[in-house]
Formats: sequence, C-alpha cells, structure tokens
Amino acid sequence: MSTPDRASREALIAERGRTVALLDSMSARLAAVIDATADETADDEHDPEGSTLAVERGHLVALMDRSRVRLEEIDAALDRLGHGAYGRCETCGTPIDPERLEVLPAARQCVKCAMGNRSGRW
Repeated sequence: MSTPDRASREALIAERGRTVALLDSMSARLAAVIDATADETADDEHDPEGSTLAVERGHLVALMDRSRVRLEEIDAALDRLGHGAYGRCETCGTPIDPERLEVLPAARQCVKCAMGNRSGRW
C-alpha cells in the first residue's frame, strides 16, 4: 500500500473511531433521557421538564441518524480505497482535491460536482 493510501486509510479509520465514540456517547445520553421520561408522571401538560426532555430526545435521535449516515459514508470510502477508486469524483471522474479529502476524508465528489449536488452526500 502506497504512503498516500496508508495516510488516507489512517485518516478514515481515525474518523470512523471518532464517529463510533460519538454514537456510543449519544446512545448513553439518549438512554438517560428515556429513563428520565419513564420516571416522570404521564401528565405532560403540567410537567415543566416534559417538553425539554422531548426536545433533547428528538435532537439526540437526529444527531445519531446523521452520525450513522457518516459512518456509512466512511465505510464506503474505505471500500473505495480498497478497490482503488478512493479520491476520484464519482460524478465526473476527476481527482478530488487533497485538501477536500483532508477536511472530508469520505468525500465522494469534487467541490464542483458537490456544489451542484443537493443530495446531502459528500
């Protein structure tokens, strides 16, 4: 494996580790919020913490969903790296700027194509 490939793999693995740790942390927080709501009475109308806990639960669920998508993107990037397609734009085929890959190691597209793509993928 060449040095750039090794560096890319290390960056992706590090990013994957951070994402997994973040998911674990958010899962623990979500479990605590769920436990807190289970201990409350069923009277949401008079519960001053009810809406706060519901908002926090919703926020955590949304963040966890985004982190799972990020994990899928990182795994796809590792797969592309293994098949020799990493670092090439999936839309136009040009090399992705190394600076973009440094910021977004799982990037699928060059900046130009990503700006035209509103799918939310990198």
